[in-house]
Formats: sequence, structure tokens, C-alpha cells
Amino acid sequence: MRDDDAPDGGLRAAPDGILAARAADGDVEAFEALLHRHTRIVRAFVYRIVGTVSETDDVVQEAFLTAWRQLSTLNDPNAVKAWLMRVASREAYAHLRKRPAHDTLDGFDRAAESGLLPEAAAIRNAQLQALSLALDALPEAQRRCWLLREVGSLSYTEIAEEMKLPVSTVRGNLSRARASITIQMAGWR
Repeated sequence: MRDDDAPDGGLRAAPDGILAARAADGDVEAFEALLHRHTRIVRAFVYRIVGTVSETDDVVQEAFLTAWRQLSTLNDPNAVKAWLMRVASREAYAHLRKRPAHDTLDGFDRAAESGLLPEAAAIRNAQLQALSLALDALPEAQRRCWLLREVGSLSYTEIAEEMKLPVSTVRGNLSRARASITIQMAGWR
């Protein structure tokens, strides 16, 4: 019996490091298991950056294609989640740089996919809009640090590597970002 035929879930139960190593050797099923495991967090992270469901889908797909092509550059297979988040971050910000300036209907995207009753969806959308405005008011470095930490779940060290900043600067950016967001979101407590 092959290990991916095992009744305990096989590849889906394997640690990230094993899946990443197998995927780097060309194992498509191992890469699919990694994607299955991390797609939700990558999608949430990218959505927070680009703001619409349709663009999120495009960016996530492009990020995963890039990840597949560049899997051999992954130095530590056990850090595949952080690496995927960095790939997604680069793709999302590259997408924003290429995006033409136009108004979007992202509020409609959020309400439709939430599955909430209209009143609850309206409150949730208002909260998300307030958070979006709070994030938009932040300087770029603070916003990126906050997104990588709070949405992407990256460590301070991983954020520092991604942004090419000292860890102390990342800590400062996060502290200032959190203070600013707390003040701007005070009405939602």
C-alpha cells in the first residue's frame, strides 16, 4: 500500500515539510495537498490586499502557479506556509501596481459570499469597510506589516525577511499600526 492510499488520510495528513519536499521533486499530489491545506489563509490574505473576490481568485491562482514553478527555491520545506504567503504577497502587490484605477463593487462581493441575513451582512460590511479605511490610512510599510502578521500569520522574523527590514523596525511598524487601527475602530467595540 502506498502512503497516499493510507486510511489515515495519507498525503493530507503528512506534515508540510514532507509535502513540500515531495512537491519539489515533482509530486503533483503532494503540492495539491499543500494547496488544500493553505488555500483559505492565502485567499483571505490576498483578498485583504486586493479587495475583490474576482481579483483574489486571479491573484491566488497566479501565486500558486508561481509557487509551483519556484518550489525548488524553497530553502526550508518546513516553512512552506510562510513561503506561500510571501509568494502571494508579491503577486498581490504586483497585481495592484498593474491594476487600472477604477471603482469596484467589492461591497457586493462581500455581502453575497457571506451568507448572512441582510442586517448582519450590512453590519459586517460596515465593520470591514471601517477596517479597510483604517488600513488605508496607514503608511504602506505599516499596512504591509499588519497584513503579513494578522492575516498572513507570519512571524516577525518572516515579515522582516519579506520586507527586507530589521525585526525591530517590523515591531515598531506593527505597534504603530495596531495603535492607529485601535483608535480608528474604537466605535466598533
